[in-house]
Amino acid sequence: MVTERKVSRVIVAYEDRLTRFGFETLRKLFQAFGTEIEVINSEEKTPQEELVEDLVTIVSHFAGKLYGMRSRRYKEVVEGVKKLISSQSLQHKAQI
Repeated sequence: MVTERKVSRVIVAYEDRLTRFGFETLRKLFQAFGTEIEVINSEEKTPQEELVEDLVTIVSHFAGKLYGMRSRRYKEVVEGVKKLISSQSLQHKAQI
């Protein structure tokens, strides 16, 4: 509908309700067709926070496909990635 210019505005509660990652790319695509994306509950995040969220989303997606979303192994992989990223983030902050 956007590419047919039938939609002038898309309203979402949060960015990740429209797409898990690549939101800015999607926003630019929509703008090219004259469609505005309005995010009602927007949080300002640092580029590092956005990258971390994108990485966890990608790992979760592929782990779910590989192991199944309900499997114990899937949960272990996702939790392991989250722990790794949070420990790296803490180390980075300690260096600053």
